[in-house]
Amino acid sequence: MGSFSIWHWLVVLLIVVLVFGTKKLKNIGSDLGGAVKGFKDGMKDGSQPDTPVPPSSQVTASQGPSAAPADKTTIDVEARNKS
Repeated sequence: MGSFSIWHWLVVLLIVVLVFGTKKLKNIGSDLGGAVKGFKDGMKDGSQPDTPVPPSSQVTASQGPSAAPADKTTIDVEARNKS
């Protein structure tokens, strides 16, 4: 039982390509590369100290409990049925 030769690895590679197809293998490779890149970016971001939240974005006590900060992305509309 010696080590595998190049021909053994080529046969294994051929079987893998036949089972999964080249498009699926390409997608797996790009997904794996994106995951590794995201992990590296996350590790870089984790080593930097957190920046404090500016006080202007926080709701003050003088506005009261019912006052909420204005959300400029919310659109108030009324749905109507087509007739």
